[in-house]
Amino acid sequence: MKHSSGVLLLAALVAAGGCGHPAQGPAAGTVATGAAVLTRGNGPEPDSLDPQLARTDTAANILRDAYEGLASLNAHGEPEPGAAEHWAVSDEGLTYTFTLRANARWSNGEPVVAGDFVAAWRRLVDPATGAPYAAVLQPVANAAAITAHTAAVDTLGVSAPDARTLVVHLRAPTPYFPGLVAHWSTFPTYHGSPPAPAGKTVSNGAYTLTDWIVGSHVTLNRNSAYWNAAATHIGAVRFVHVPDANDEYARFRSGGLDATYVMPQQPIARLRAENGSQIHLGPQLGVYYYGFNLAKAPFKGATGLRQALAMTVDRERIVESVTGLGEVPAYSWVPPGTAGYESQRFAWADEPYAVRLATARGLYAQAGYSAKHPLVVELRYPSGPTHERIAIAVASMWKEALGVDTHLLGEEFKSMLQAINRGETQVFRSSWVGDYNDAWTFAEVLKGDFGINLPRYSSAAYDASLSAAAREPDPGKRRGALEAAERTMLADAPLVPLYFYVNKHLVAPRVRGWHDNVMNVVYTKDLEFVN
Repeated sequence: MKHSSGVLLLAALVAAGGCGHPAQGPAAGTVATGAAVLTRGNGPEPDSLDPQLARTDTAANILRDAYEGLASLNAHGEPEPGAAEHWAVSDEGLTYTFTLRANARWSNGEPVVAGDFVAAWRRLVDPATGAPYAAVLQPVANAAAITAHTAAVDTLGVSAPDARTLVVHLRAPTPYFPGLVAHWSTFPTYHGSPPAPAGKTVSNGAYTLTDWIVGSHVTLNRNSAYWNAAATHIGAVRFVHVPDANDEYARFRSGGLDATYVMPQQPIARLRAENGSQIHLGPQLGVYYYGFNLAKAPFKGATGLRQALAMTVDRERIVESVTGLGEVPAYSWVPPGTAGYESQRFAWADEPYAVRLATARGLYAQAGYSAKHPLVVELRYPSGPTHERIAIAVASMWKEALGVDTHLLGEEFKSMLQAINRGETQVFRSSWVGDYNDAWTFAEVLKGDFGINLPRYSSAAYDASLSAAAREPDPGKRRGALEAAERTMLADAPLVPLYFYVNKHLVAPRVRGWHDNVMNVVYTKDLEFVN
């Protein structure tokens, strides 16, 4: 997920382009007659509604309603059976056998068969697809070779011996694999083809895509062919795209939304006074960061300069004075609370700020900068009051501590990411939200060949530690390799982690079934209206 572009992101992160077939004029479809509509705030416009091409969490929120993977996530964010009713793992952990539900159906009534997953997964790893999440399937045998153009797509280690059985061969034991197959990039598409336009899309989830009005909303209707349609209580859901949190808050307060994507950056005491039990706050596996463009000056090969900038950010001041909703200062890349892992920290993380400041000034001078010759740098961030306030705060810290002249550029989210993809940025705001509860989902982002490695970080030592972790069957040794990779990355400082996210939503009293979890995943099918 990217932030919570998604999130980022973000997670998180979006490529340029118009994939996903949005409607450009009147609605391509309508809400089913008599259906009560759940309205969910969903942040910035999704980049795509094609499972194999989408990168952002705003797209993921919609795709999780429209499609279903082999596994889903329960109320605690843990994997449970989805389109597969159960699975088995071989003793050595190298073979997964999934059994699909006998009553799994596409929205047109046709059975969902194992071959649909084979076709979709082959499409995901096929270099011709250009899937940003192709690396998600790297644990599967031959996936890495296929994405590297050294093996044919049909050699992927997945097969369908019959209509209800999917057999997956892994290159090494992958303890997080059930969580991975709940990721939207692994969702099946009808016959493995790109989805049809809104209103004509055939999908296998609890809802079907009815319309996508760019700049406004995406609507989905309940899918009567879904295997568990009898337990789906809400007739239609509308994802409303409001990039600005304050605007979204105003809509919620006026009754225009049943649930928000985020909460505005206002004092929590005020928000509690105004909204009471409608507030939902909880830990989330996500990090807000500033990335350096390592492909060109001034940050290419400038580890000391990057460390100096990382050292002089007062993260405590940001979370206390700017964000203020319980965010945690980030001195590591992998969030605390990640299952089976101990987050590593910058070597200087526990030093008093005055000591860090003295070290940073020395590194800044060694890099060739001074009061007479200051670093002049551009910082790009998505338009919006919170991002702007954070950027102003960080620029002020860099100026006060080092004398850096920071030019701030706030721009539309997609425009900023296009600039990142073209390598035109120097420093940029981004985020990453875990796709499953395992340190690998953060470690992989900075792997040299990963498609969404935005800083363009490349380290032989880092990649070697990841390769060792990927091959290691022993959980303790695997964890050690991942922790070594994080220490390597923090020493290289390709980015500046600022804070770890919290889930922050407002949910109207008429909505029942909303469960906060570290994955920040809530399916509409699990919600209902209070009578």
